[in-house]
Amino acid sequence: MATADSVLENSELEVIGRLVDASNASLLCQLSDGSKAIYKPIAGERPLWDFPDGNLASREVAAYYISEVGKFNLVPKTILREGPFGLGAVQQWIEIAEELDVVEFAQGKNPELRKMALFDVLVNNSDRKFGHILPSSSETIYGCDHGVTFHIENKLRTVIWQFAGSELTAAEILQIENLLTNLDENYLQNLLTDQEICALKDRGQELLRSKSFPLPNPNWPAIPWPPY
Repeated sequence: MATADSVLENSELEVIGRLVDASNASLLCQLSDGSKAIYKPIAGERPLWDFPDGNLASREVAAYYISEVGKFNLVPKTILREGPFGLGAVQQWIEIAEELDVVEFAQGKNPELRKMALFDVLVNNSDRKFGHILPSSSETIYGCDHGVTFHIENKLRTVIWQFAGSELTAAEILQIENLLTNLDENYLQNLLTDQEICALKDRGQELLRSKSFPLPNPNWPAIPWPPY
């Protein structure tokens, strides 16, 4: 029996829709086992002046890698593979809990939100909107749209600022230490520039030094616009 991972990697991507609100091509696909995935072909990306190197799809995969190695478990399975419109990022589709108000939920102190806030600091997420928070239940959340991450400058923009200035717990400090220890830089070099990898490690070291969540950057908008 094919596993979910092998289906994501090998199944034909049957395009059944498009996310029309996305600024880059984001295609909803059905896989051979009836599950769904989002396919973002590199050919459908709009060039960004402040992300001149690499592509958004590779950053999506790098964010998944950091989520897994860092034991955040926040990013749905994401791979680089060929599809109907060429190489792109393919990510497992997540069904959200429709009964939850995402805006209200995202302003709370749920431990999973705190975990997402810490993850976003590490990957330097410049676009954590409400719509990029995917609660599958009140206890389990995922995050999507990580194409504008890993910049070498501090560009953190997020709707999750309720933990700013809070002291890191011992478990969070250990989590960061383990992430930095277990990073496979050779693998990341296929996805990010050397400067972006160094900046990632520097952000981790700064968190260990400060032992607290950062405050908003006064030289950069703190919240993405529109926030949803």
